[in-house]
Amino acid sequence: MSTGLSVTSLSYSYGTKRALSDVSFDVAPGRFAALLGPNGAGKSTLFSLLTRLFTTRDGTIRIAGFDMAKTPRQALQKMGVVFQSPTLDLDLTIRQNLNYFAALHGLSGRDARARIDHALERLQILDRAHEKARNLNGGHRRRTEIARALIHAPSVLLLDEPTVGLDAAARQSITDHVHRLCAEEGLTVLWATHLTDEVFDTDQLVVLHQGRIRAQGDCAALRGDAPLKDYFLATTGIPA
Repeated sequence: MSTGLSVTSLSYSYGTKRALSDVSFDVAPGRFAALLGPNGAGKSTLFSLLTRLFTTRDGTIRIAGFDMAKTPRQALQKMGVVFQSPTLDLDLTIRQNLNYFAALHGLSGRDARARIDHALERLQILDRAHEKARNLNGGHRRRTEIARALIHAPSVLLLDEPTVGLDAAARQSITDHVHRLCAEEGLTVLWATHLTDEVFDTDQLVVLHQGRIRAQGDCAALRGDAPLKDYFLATTGIPA
């Protein structure tokens, strides 16, 4: 069974307004795919469908081979998610936040502790496990949310604009961390962004604009000799 992500002919409308039209792409195991699109492109709608906050009969989503419509529990179990809006309880410590999430997945005791320690170590924040979330800077809060999303050992990690509100150094650090997770642990990653400097030449690139896929493939091959920003603007027709 594939451990990747597959989206086929996915469409969604808000009343008479078409938000997504016939969106299809695949992300293989171990690949980092950047979903690049301007604000309003449909990225958040797509993530709402991928995480089953929204449902549609138009199209198919498979997470690690599980059909989201037919076997949602299995599909969601294989998925880790970092949403655009922060979701930590600021009055709890890092470890308490992760313990709560582990319990929701039926994990407790020694197993939960080991998973939490491993996740925090991967994100280089194990030494801060007993600090309250409200005392962390934005970058470390995001690392905590990514660590939390990995506790149940998902095959697919979804991140919706995860660097919003962070400074340049923090954005670079988070981007580098997730790329390493993908390369070293075989995670399938879908990273939604509107910032071209978060996309590496080695990444799979999916350009979304006005609810449609405008281009997809290896980033370096797509952009050619042009800077990615220029290629993105030309592909979407957005004025420079």
